[in-house]
Order: sequence, then structure tokens, then C-alpha cells
Amino acid sequence: MSLRGQTAIVGYGEIPHRRRYENRSYMGLFADAVAIALKNAGIRKEEINGLIAEPPFGLPSLGFAYDFAEYIGIHPNYATALNENAATFISTAAAAIHAGYADTVLCINGSGPMPETPGMYAPAPDHVDPQFVELYGPVVAATGWYAQVARRHAHEYGTTDEQRARVSVDQRFNAQGNPNAFFNGQTITAQDVLDSRPIADPLRILECVMPAQGAAATIVTTAEKAKALTKSPIYLLGAGQHNIRAEHGNTWGGRITNTPANISARIAFEMAEVGPNDMDMWQMYDCYTITVMVTLEDAGLIPKGMAGPWYEEHDTTWKGDFPVNTGGGQLSNGQSTAGTTQVVEGIRQLKGEADGHQVPDSPELCFVNT
Repeated sequence: MSLRGQTAIVGYGEIPHRRRYENRSYMGLFADAVAIALKNAGIRKEEINGLIAEPPFGLPSLGFAYDFAEYIGIHPNYATALNENAATFISTAAAAIHAGYADTVLCINGSGPMPETPGMYAPAPDHVDPQFVELYGPVVAATGWYAQVARRHAHEYGTTDEQRARVSVDQRFNAQGNPNAFFNGQTITAQDVLDSRPIADPLRILECVMPAQGAAATIVTTAEKAKALTKSPIYLLGAGQHNIRAEHGNTWGGRITNTPANISARIAFEMAEVGPNDMDMWQMYDCYTITVMVTLEDAGLIPKGMAGPWYEEHDTTWKGDFPVNTGGGQLSNGQSTAGTTQVVEGIRQLKGEADGHQVPDSPELCFVNT
């Protein structure tokens, strides 16, 4: 059964992305974001009867939602922890509401000061052949994997370093209007990107996500309740998920220049009864410049392999012809919430509350991929 239009986002909250919050706990940062979201929605915390929470990187998910519910003093009927990214929170909340588990669901994630925890990545299983995935041993985070994607995209389609740099430059421009952004007040040029330190060939440091601390929250409720709460509810029209991760390691199945958005975007558009050309803006997961490019291709905005020339021909700033990651994305806003920054920015824009970087002409449709 379709979720189209049955639920809406009525509140959001985000605290600024910073290198470190001294003398704070991650639970406290999460609670700050929730307080902002509750005020934005105009409801009391006692009205929350569903909770979806993601623990900071490295912490186990088992029991986390219950711990956070206790921390902020709520008693939800439905509570779960997801180790997924932020758009999944919204669709999962909508599904829970549709199933009758809850009618008002709080979604929260972020990162902040916490005790030392084990590393994020466990050794590869015995059956995994590492000759292409981990040729020279482990690489920090996903940098090595996405460097391979960038190199292969260049090989297959001729994508250049200069074209990838446009992603960073446009998103840094967008961050200048977002006071929560890590790099607010720090502009860059394409030459700055090209001259920045190499991390994993061909990726340079200004093409890589900015780790940060912070938190963000959203509140999802029924369409009926949303009408009573706000003049500008943000309805979920469509959602889709897909996984094509290859069994032999941390790469996508088939060609590494293809992404799961090939399938998930199609599912979402079909449910929403709209298409890529109907979108007013795009909020795309952007751990690296190449991530944005290949996902925009697979979501249907750009023909496959043409992201490089497309970026040369279009303006993806908030005031341009194809706004992408209008708050700076994780490249310039910071990565503390594993994609919730994209969700929050989409909500902010659709509500007309993105002071200083508001997409003109009252945008009505936004595609979010995390």
C-alpha cells in the first residue's frame, strides 16, 4: 500500500555543526535538537509516542532508543534504533504511523563527545577477496572506495577533476547563507579544490566530507494532525529503498559507477506520481563529490556519465537553475548526522525558512537521497 500523502513532517531542529562541543555529552546535544524540533512543531514532548534514534558512529544500536527516551523523559509506544541514514528515518516513521504503532514519531541522530569505542569497521570475512577492495590494506573511512568510483567514472565517461571541483565550490557557496554550517564564512574557488591536499587519488581533501559534532531531529505525524499543527506541513509523497552492495566487499554490485538510486529513486517517484524534472531542488548524500554526481545520474536528473559536463553547464547553488544541497551538504555544512542535514535543509526550504539561502519562487517539491 502507498504511503503517498498520509504523513507529514511538522517540526525540525538542528544545532550548529562544530569540530567539537567541549564539556557536553552526545545525549545532551541530541536533546538540544529535540527541543528545537518540538518548539518548531508547536507540540509538547508528551505528545510523542514514537521514536526512531540512531546512535553516534561506533556505538551499538541495541537499546539506544529506549535509553534516549528515558533521557528526555518520554514513554513511546513504538521505539527503535536504526543504523541507516536520515531519509530512511522519515519513511520508517511513516510506515510505523501507517501501521498504527504511533501517530507522532520523533526521529533523532547526530554525534558528539563520547567514550572511546571500538572502530567502525570489522575485518573482512574469510570469504572476501580483497584484491580490488583493500588492495593496500584498510583506508580511512570510505575514502578509498569512493576514490575508485571517481577514477572509474573518469575512465568510463571522461569526468575531470575540474568538473568534480564544481560540486565542492557550489556547495561551499550555499554554506555561506547557513549559520549552522561548519564552513560558514569560509569560501573556496575551484583552484582551491584542485590545489588542496590529495587524500586518495583522485580525491582531494576539499572533495571529502567534513567530520563534525552536532545533532538534528525531525517530527513526523499523520496528515490529519499535521493540518492542525502547522500552516506548512511537509508531506511525504514517495519513498524508496534498495541495496545492491556486492557480496565480495564494500563496493556496489555490478559497475561501481552505479548506485542503489537506480532502483530506489524510481520507486519513490512512482509512489509520488512525479518525476525528476518536477523537482525544485535536490538534497543528496555527499560524503564525496563523486557521490553527488553518480547519484544525481542514477536518480534520473542527468543522463548516465554526463554529470561532469552537466555541472559545467548548470548552477547548483541555492539561487541557480538546479539547486543541490542548498545548505552546503555534508561537504560544507558538516557530517554529524549522516544525512539528516539533507532532510532538515529540504524541510527548511519547503517551509520558506531558509533565511540567507532560500531557493526563490517558493519551492514545492524536493528530492532527498541519503
